[in-house]
Amino acid sequence: MKNPLLQDWTTDFQIAPFEAISDQDFAPALDVALAEHEAEIAAIASDTREADFDNVIGALESAGEALDKVLSVFFTVAGADSNPEREALQRDFSPKLAQHSSRITANKALFARVEAVWEARETMSLSSEQGRVLMLTRRSFLRAGAALTGAEDTRMAEIKSRLAELGTAFTQNVLADERSWFMALTEADLEGLPEFVVETARAAGVEKGVDGPVVTLSRSLIVPFLQFSPRRDLRQKAFEAWVARGANGGVTDNRDICTEILQLRHERAQLLGYASFADYKLETEMAGKPAAVRQLLNDVWAPAKAQADADAEVLTAMMHEDGFNGALEAWDWRYYADKRRVAEHDLNEAEVKPYFQLERMIEASFACATRLFGLKFTPLDVPLYHEDCRAWDVTRDGKHLAVFIGDYFARDSKRSGAWCSAMRGQAKFPEPQTPVVINVCNFAKGEPALLSYDDARTLFHEFGHALHQMLSNVTYESISGTSVARDFVELPSQLYEHWLDVPEVLAEFATHAETGKAMPKALLDKLLGVATFDMGFQTVEYVASAMVDLEFHEGTPPSDPIARQAEILDGMGMPRAITMRHATPHFAHVFAGDGYSSGYYSYMWSEVMDADAFAAFEEKGDAFDGELAASLEANILSTGGSRDAAELYRAFRGRMPGVEALLKGRGLAA
Repeated sequence: MKNPLLQDWTTDFQIAPFEAISDQDFAPALDVALAEHEAEIAAIASDTREADFDNVIGALESAGEALDKVLSVFFTVAGADSNPEREALQRDFSPKLAQHSSRITANKALFARVEAVWEARETMSLSSEQGRVLMLTRRSFLRAGAALTGAEDTRMAEIKSRLAELGTAFTQNVLADERSWFMALTEADLEGLPEFVVETARAAGVEKGVDGPVVTLSRSLIVPFLQFSPRRDLRQKAFEAWVARGANGGVTDNRDICTEILQLRHERAQLLGYASFADYKLETEMAGKPAAVRQLLNDVWAPAKAQADADAEVLTAMMHEDGFNGALEAWDWRYYADKRRVAEHDLNEAEVKPYFQLERMIEASFACATRLFGLKFTPLDVPLYHEDCRAWDVTRDGKHLAVFIGDYFARDSKRSGAWCSAMRGQAKFPEPQTPVVINVCNFAKGEPALLSYDDARTLFHEFGHALHQMLSNVTYESISGTSVARDFVELPSQLYEHWLDVPEVLAEFATHAETGKAMPKALLDKLLGVATFDMGFQTVEYVASAMVDLEFHEGTPPSDPIARQAEILDGMGMPRAITMRHATPHFAHVFAGDGYSSGYYSYMWSEVMDADAFAAFEEKGDAFDGELAASLEANILSTGGSRDAAELYRAFRGRMPGVEALLKGRGLAA
């Protein structure tokens, strides 16, 4: 029987034929695809013709089609619908793929041909996009160690292979801890919880095969439990399990893995001539240097900590009034912050949540894209990898632009968090192809499914990433969509969050799940009025994580990352009752792979820009200003990595932003 992963896909829009693919297909398909790609690389390297853009860079761009198909399917299901067999395959594939990548960048004959094109670039009539792809290709070879020789070359390959193994193990350990822990609740334990939390806990109990409600480590359940449960003992138990992910001892403990990852990254950077991994990593980002990142984080830290310290005093007094003496703890903050919000702003999330139906928020995200960019979304009936998934045909003026897939609900087989990925990126070379884009979230199921306001922001955030992919309009896939500097990639996603807050959007789509009526204006005004409520807490937990990430990767790596984490936080004056948003043993952004390593700051770097960019719409007095929307698409959303990120932002806004708009947006300005 032919392997469906290796066949031409005749499905609508050439979407992967998920219903025909089994787990047994992946390993043999990968072996064939790797061999095919290696043969293509060997042909490029051994080509006797004079090196030029087409026969070197263009050939590299078009190579590996079969490999891309296999990996796009595998990593989609491995992240969003895992099982023991897929986890085993991932452990096997990670070092194999790292070794394959190392063989390509270590191919001296291939690198010589890339260098030959680079040296002759002035004599070639290259387009600006071709020049950019050439520069990025050469840079990626150099940063991968292509210029290394002998023992250093060998060691680099070993490091990359080992890091791939460790990143996979880290991810699977966190997922195992999240999957294995739950806390059973009695009917009495449910007292004081809003109905939507009770329903979610009962549904979680059914999924766990337990006769009764449970709290799990899914963020969509544990956060509202910490927010609403009056039982301090249960909040403490749940919180301590949540922050202990990856640090529970035994086979799923990540602490030694973190130590080894940091040491190997440092060694890798030094092999390439950099003082630290942070220097290596930030070289290609907008920030450029660790000092620039530290400056941003420090500029935000001081006002955020001052606000958090002031808030802590208020919350501590509230806790003492409830008869609990002593210090405010991390499992107390969300509970008393919510009580304060109700008391000071007369706003209760249980009152708000029925207005944030998942279906209506999906409609809202689509409607904003229609008004801004003229996109139309039509439901598709195509095979997908899980019954929870849905797909839409994305068109403009009758022309197909993309397929968008939404996978919104939490389940044991899905890693935590939310993300956007492209199973196929946009490109015009070697032939036109339209993107297939997936948004993955972890919302709680319900009839109907209700979101918190933060959940709705997450949905808009990930859809902003999807728009960056779907509106891409470049020639080469290597620079399409989100293939941009890490501290620029969050700009489109964080910018799109602002449209959720537009009053006319909420007035139309925030309708009550039972009555169908729009959110009353008084409630809407209160909701928008508390947009910066508890922002000291949110900013402190984020900046602490970003600073720990930076400190870990600058200078000599710590022999005990957990002890070093404590030193860093103590040196910052971390408030007692606030923890890092992601503690080291489950900090997947940083340790599951290199994506956000020494780069977690990038959300805030992008936020400086997104606050300033949305201010452009506010200055126009119209969140849907057509001229600005067209400029946003032309200069940022459609351009991918075809130009320098700072150049793209200046083309849209006319200048680079300062931190003032961010502080104002977070309510932290003096």
